[in-house]
Amino acid sequence: MIVSHSAKLGEGVCELLRQLAGPNLHIASASGLEDRLGTDAIKIAHAIQACPPGSDVVVLFDLGSARLSSEMALELVPSAWRERVFMADAPLVEGAVAAAVEASIGGSVEAVLARAADARQLRKLDD
Repeated sequence: MIVSHSAKLGEGVCELLRQLAGPNLHIASASGLEDRLGTDAIKIAHAIQACPPGSDVVVLFDLGSARLSSEMALELVPSAWRERVFMADAPLVEGAVAAAVEASIGGSVEAVLARAADARQLRKLDD
């Protein structure tokens, strides 16, 4: 799940992930507010509960306050969901791509989180 302050950014990342990971992976965005930038814990909680029952949910976010909203959302969902939601400490786009690809090949939630975190080390330019 993508949580961004920008609905357009969240949906754009999801579009990229759907193309890379294929149709069998549930990819969702709980990004932006109706007419402005921001995040909403209630919107995030609804998106968590819209995920397939029994599935693990990996959340990637753009900024620290999106993390706070995601953590607040966990207080709004039943405990059965809370146990299956994991926050990724990763850059939004690169981490989401790495996580989605790992999940699409059947990786465990631990492997998905590790691949997302590994994305912090990706270099885009040579020295």
